Amino acid sequence: MMAQHISEPFLKLAHVKVARGENVVLHDINLAVNAGEHIAILGPNGCGKSTLIKTITCECYPMVAPETEVSIFGRARWDLTELKKRLGVVSAELPGKPTLTTTGRDAVLTGFFSSSTLWPNLTVTDEMRSRADEVLALIDAEPLRDKLVGHMSAGQQRRIMIGRALVASSQMLLLDEPSNALDIAAQQELRNLMRRLAQQGTGILLITHQVSDIIPEIDRILMMKDGRIVADGSRRDLLTAKNLSDLFRTEVHLTEKDGFQHVW
Repeated sequence: MMAQHISEPFLKLAHVKVARGENVVLHDINLAVNAGEHIAILGPNGCGKSTLIKTITCECYPMVAPETEVSIFGRARWDLTELKKRLGVVSAELPGKPTLTTTGRDAVLTGFFSSSTLWPNLTVTDEMRSRADEVLALIDAEPLRDKLVGHMSAGQQRRIMIGRALVASSQMLLLDEPSNALDIAAQQELRNLMRRLAQQGTGILLITHQVSDIIPEIDRILMMKDGRIVADGSRRDLLTAKNLSDLFRTEVHLTEKDGFQHVW
C-alpha cells in the first residue's frame, strides 16, 4: 500500500455554528483535517453530517461570531469554481436528467466546469480529454466511456460521479452516503474503488451511517450526534459495539472480517 502523504492542512473549523432556517443544526464544531487523511464521519440520520459537508463546500455559512474560524486549504475565502477544482464532492443523489443523456466520458469531463452536462458554450481541450481518459482508467470505468449515464446501473453511475469529482484534482474526495441506492454487488465495487483511491494517495472524507462502508484504510473516525462532534479518534478506539450502541441509540453487535466492521 502506498504510504500516506500529508502535504498541507486541508480544513480547520473552530467554534463553528450553522443554522438552517431558524434552527441551529451544528453546534461549536472544532475540526482539523490534513490533505491526504482518510476519515469517516459516522452518525445517525439527522445528526448534522450533511450540513457539515455543505459547510466545508461553502454551500452553508457559519453564524458570525468573533471566535469562529473557517479555513480550507489555508484560505478563509474561496471562489466556488476554483474550490471545486481542488475538492471533489460526490453527493448521495444519483445524476440528474441532463447528465443521464451524457456519455460516461463527457460526464467525467463536466467535472472541469461543475456543470450537469457539456453545454455548447463550454470549451473542452485535448488536455482535458486526456485527463478524463486517465481518470476512467483509474476508476476502472473504461467500458463506460461511450455509454449513456442513463443506461448505466446505479453502481456504474456512482463510479462515473466519483470520476467527475476526481478529474480536476485528486487531492481530497468527499463522499456523502455513497452507498445509497446501491445493491450488494455495487456496494462491494464502491468499497474496492475507495480502497484503491486511498492506497494511491487520494484523501477521503466519508460521510455515512453504514459502518460497513468504512474501508480498512480509514483510520480516523468522527462521531456526530445532535449537531455536535461527540468523538474524534482512531477506529480501534471508537468502532466498538458499546460506542455504536450509544451513538445510534440501539443495541448493536459488531463483527470484523478482512479489515471491515459489520453491525447487526
